[in-house]
Amino acid sequence: MAIEIEPRPIWPRVGASCAVFRDGAILLGERGKGAMAGRWSLPGGHVEPGETTRDAACREVREETGVVCEVLGLVDLNEVIQRDGGTGDVSWHYVITVYFGCWVSGEPVAASDCRAARFVPLDGLTAVPLTPGATGFIEKAAALFAAGR
Repeated sequence: MAIEIEPRPIWPRVGASCAVFRDGAILLGERGKGAMAGRWSLPGGHVEPGETTRDAACREVREETGVVCEVLGLVDLNEVIQRDGGTGDVSWHYVITVYFGCWVSGEPVAASDCRAARFVPLDGLTAVPLTPGATGFIEKAAALFAAGR
C-alpha cells in the first residue's frame, strides 16, 4: 500500500485590497473567519489567475461589501508571513497589493468573508479593533488620497 503525502501549499500567494474613501471616512470590513476574526481591515482577498491586482481589489471590495469603487493608485505592498511556532516552517505567506480609491456607489453590506462592513470616520479609527499594521496603511492611503494621487 502506497503512502499518500499531502503536497505543501505553494507560498507566497498574492492578494489585493483597497482603502476606499467617502466624505472623510474609510470603508472597513470586520473579518468573519480565520485568525483575525473580529478584527477590522481594508476589504480584500486573493487575486484570481489572469486577473490584475487592481481589478482584484475592486472585485473584492464589491464582493465583500457591495460597494463599487474606483482605484486611484497604489499605497504599498503588505507582506504577511505566519510561521509555525514549533518548526519555524511557513504556515502562510501573502503579498498584498494595497490600493487607495474613492467610493462610486453602493452602501456597505457584509458579504463573503466579512461579518460586518461600514464607513468609519478617519478620526474614529482608534475605536475600531484593526488588524495589525492596518493603521499605517490607512494613514498612508489617506495622505495619498488627500494629495490627489
